[in-house]
Amino acid sequence: MTGPRDAWEMAAAVRSGELLAEELTEAALTRIAEVDGKLNAFTVVLADQARATARRADEVRRTGGPVPPLHGVPVSVKDHIWLADVPATNGSRALEHFVPAVDAVPVARLKAAGAVVVGKTNNPEFCYRGYTDNDLFGVTRNPWSPDRTPGGSSGGAGASVAYGAAPIALGTDGGGSIRIPAAFCGVVGHKPTFGLVPKMPGFLGWPTLSVDGPLTRTVRDAALALSVMAGPSPHDAMTWPVDVGDLLGAVTAPVDWSSLRVAVSEDLGWAAVEPSVRAAFRAAVDRLATDGAQVVEAAPATPYPVELWNAIALPEGYASEGPLLAEWGDRLAAGTREIVESGRDVPAGDYVAAQERRREYTATWARFFSEYDVLLAPSMPLPAFGTNVESPSAIDGVPVDPFFDDWCALALPANLAGLPSCAVPTGFTPEGLPVGMQVIGPRWADARVLSVAVAHERLSPWAHRWPAIAG
Repeated sequence: MTGPRDAWEMAAAVRSGELLAEELTEAALTRIAEVDGKLNAFTVVLADQARATARRADEVRRTGGPVPPLHGVPVSVKDHIWLADVPATNGSRALEHFVPAVDAVPVARLKAAGAVVVGKTNNPEFCYRGYTDNDLFGVTRNPWSPDRTPGGSSGGAGASVAYGAAPIALGTDGGGSIRIPAAFCGVVGHKPTFGLVPKMPGFLGWPTLSVDGPLTRTVRDAALALSVMAGPSPHDAMTWPVDVGDLLGAVTAPVDWSSLRVAVSEDLGWAAVEPSVRAAFRAAVDRLATDGAQVVEAAPATPYPVELWNAIALPEGYASEGPLLAEWGDRLAAGTREIVESGRDVPAGDYVAAQERRREYTATWARFFSEYDVLLAPSMPLPAFGTNVESPSAIDGVPVDPFFDDWCALALPANLAGLPSCAVPTGFTPEGLPVGMQVIGPRWADARVLSVAVAHERLSPWAHRWPAIAG
C-alpha cells in the first residue's frame, strides 16, 4: 500500500492540500469493496454519506474555513455505538430495525473533528463475546488468517483497521473488547480510563465496566482520536472533568525512562499464557530495557478476576437485555440467552456486595501504582483461534471454562479498576499470527500509558506491515 498510512499523516496531507478528503474517502471505499467480502468487517457501508461529507470537507478547506484535527480522515464505528439515522442492531435480531435518532457523544465529537464515517462494523450479539459472529451479519474473519477470529466484541473494528479500510475505528471495551481485536489483528487498541470518554446516548450495556475507545494503526492515532473524544458530557453522568495531560505531546516527545518505574508481568500472577505470547512479550520488554527502561518483575496481589467480573457483568447485562427475553428469547443466538438469564436471579444485595469487593480490588491496584508508574503484561494469553469455535479449550495445557470468555481474564483488571490500558503489537507467532502486550497505568494516566506505548512502537514499528489479503 502507498500513501499516508495513519490518520495523523492523512490529516496533515489534507490540511496542506497534498490530498483531498474525497481521495481518502474513495480509497477507503475501494479498499472495503476489494476486501470486505472476504472478511465481513462491516454491517453497513455508508458510501454516499461518506462521499458527501468528504466533499463538504474539501469545500471548507478551499474556502479557507477552519480545518479540525481529523479533517477528511476515514473512520469506522462499531454497530453497538449509536450513529444517527443508521441502524444500531447490537448484533441482534431483537434490534434489527432499531435506528437511533442521535449520535453517541464520541461519534459526534469525531464528526465535529472532521472525521468521515465510512461505515459501521460488526460485533457479536449484545457484545457478549470475545469473537465476532451473529445471526444478522454472520462471522467476521481475521485479515491475517481468515480462518481465525479477529476477536471481539469490537472484531469488525479491529479488522477494518488491520486491512486498511480506515486508520481509526471506534469500539467499546467492557471486558477486553478493544484489546482482544488489537492483539488478534496486530493493531493498536486503547481502553481509556473509565469516565474519560462519554459513551451515551446508547445501549445500557455494562454501565460500570464498559468504555468507548479507538482502535488504530499507530499509537499516535490512538492519542489523536482520544484527544477529540475525551472530556465530560451532560449526556453521560459517569464522565468526569479530569485533566489527563497533553495526549498529543505524550506521543511526540521522547519518553523519559529516568522518571518511570516500569513493572512487568507475563501472567499477572495467575494466568495461563501460551509460550509464543510469552516469548514475544519478553522480547518486547528486553527492547525497552535496552532503550533505558528500568523494569521490575511485579504485579498486584489480586485474585483471578473472572468471578468478580461475572458478579458485576451478569446482573448489569440482564438489566440491559433482560427486557428483550419475553419476545425474543427463543430467537437469540445460541448461548446468548444463557448469558442474559444468568444475571436474572442475582439479588440486589449480592450485586452491591460485589461492587464493594470491587472497591477493595481497585484499591489494591491503586496501591500498586503508588510504587510503579506503568505495568506491562500480555494483552491476550494466546493468538487468534479459529472461527469454528467460541473459545479455546485450553491455554498452555490449562483447561478454559467455556462459559463467558474465561480466556479473556488478562483484560479484566483494567475494566474492574477503571484503568487505562493500551494494547500494542509485539510481533507474530511462527504461524504468522499477531500477538501483543498491554501498557496499563493508574486512572487518568492515559498520556503516560500512551507515551510508553509509543516508545515501544518506535523500537518495533508495525504500521508498515499489512496482511496479504489487503494487498
